[in-house]
Amino acid sequence: MLQFYQQLAAALKKGAVVLATVTNTQGSVPREVGAKMFIDANGNTIGTIGGGAGEAKVYQTALQVLQTGEKQFVEIDLSGAVQRETQGVCGGIMLVWLELWLGNESLNLVNQIINILTSGQIATLVTPFDADKKPYLLLETQLIATVQNTEFIETLLPPPTLLIIGAGHIAVPLAQIAKIIGFQVIIQDDRPEFATKERFPEASLIIAQPIDSIREIINKIPDLYVVLVTKGYLQDLPALKLLYNHQLAYIGMVGSKKRVHTVYKMLQDEGYAVDFLQTIYAPIGLDIGALTPEEIAVSICGELIKVRRGGRGVSLSDKLVE
Repeated sequence: MLQFYQQLAAALKKGAVVLATVTNTQGSVPREVGAKMFIDANGNTIGTIGGGAGEAKVYQTALQVLQTGEKQFVEIDLSGAVQRETQGVCGGIMLVWLELWLGNESLNLVNQIINILTSGQIATLVTPFDADKKPYLLLETQLIATVQNTEFIETLLPPPTLLIIGAGHIAVPLAQIAKIIGFQVIIQDDRPEFATKERFPEASLIIAQPIDSIREIINKIPDLYVVLVTKGYLQDLPALKLLYNHQLAYIGMVGSKKRVHTVYKMLQDEGYAVDFLQTIYAPIGLDIGALTPEEIAVSICGELIKVRRGGRGVSLSDKLVE
């Protein structure tokens, strides 16, 4: 979400854009409520509301909105009905709101959103469907008294953060993929020759310091996911001790079953609770037969998505026979 609004701000500095937002869905559809894309004056698009013929219809309507400035809904029917203008076989219906954003007022609003998200705060964006009203922000603490069918209300949440402990061969593709799927990335490794901006250009913070340096990060960053891809269990032990008794979204540790059991036994011998060890995803990742560092990174990111979105991790084709 943060990256999308940063791209929106850059586009608004050049001219008008049409923001397309999924405001309602029924049945099986390719994107969730709140999914967004925008179309600039040159016809370029950023983001997606699902692709295919439905997105093409939104795109063509958006080009008209760029000219007329007229806010409007676009209904995308993906039920496959023959009489429908837009064909699809997902089985559901999407309602997409198109609105022209331009000028300093829109740019200032987007910059406010960016500031809120980068500072870790939460706010609410309200988009009225009234032709004479414009979108506005509410702070998290403000009460919202509204009728849902007259405006779209969405909570703006800061992106989750992935702290990667260890800057070796797996960490490089892991940071790249994690950034793509929406995580802010932090790298920690006490080897300054490994923890560099050249190796991790997508990282928002690189800590080339001993493991104790992450203590402040653990305490202050909400929605924190932690992945241990260290060079050995002697690095895993102090890291896990620091993570103990912290409410984290995810802790995962790379390694063989033998390495994992060795770490767990050593921690238990020192008095660390079994309940804590049971929260750790180790060996890390989904079982997809990954072998290379890149494949292992995909496996780890698949597990991150599974935990974040509440998925099951089974092949979608298997669900057809349930």
